[in-house]
Amino acid sequence: METKRCAYSKCGGPMNLPRAGARFCSSKCRVYAHREEKRFPAEMTTRSRWVRRMDSKRPVTASGCPASSTDSRTWSDFKTASESSAGVGLGFVLGDGIGCYDFDHCLAGGQLADWAAEAIRAIPERVIFSEISQSSEGVHVFVEAEEGPGRKIRDGRNIERYTAGRYIAVTGRAFKL
Repeated sequence: METKRCAYSKCGGPMNLPRAGARFCSSKCRVYAHREEKRFPAEMTTRSRWVRRMDSKRPVTASGCPASSTDSRTWSDFKTASESSAGVGLGFVLGDGIGCYDFDHCLAGGQLADWAAEAIRAIPERVIFSEISQSSEGVHVFVEAEEGPGRKIRDGRNIERYTAGRYIAVTGRAFKL
């Protein structure tokens, strides 16, 4: 009989737990696996396009001063922004080859609406990262994209696409497409 293994990628140890549905060998591995899922990809973290955000989604610098999605002097590298206590969370400024599709009101109980799944499959650019939005009802899909005008689709669906001059309030809560 094959021994079940821990789902945390850096462990893989044997599962000696009595619960049939257990995925991790310990609480420690469960926490590490959860943190690993919240990581942003290198395509984003290696760029100095990070800001902090307020509850109102207004961008601020790592020091708490107003930031601008069009003024790179107000942006930080990922480490500085993520270690800052200004505001309530992180934001990523679009541009430099990274754009974002913002799908609003497309998640219910963790399930992606059919219209959103269809629209995501139709995205022509390479997907870099996808995450659950701050409301837990939407999805952000970050893509490789040349800068161009933004676009909003409001035909019963709530889709926006931006490639520059905007920032996205990010959560880091990865969403598997």
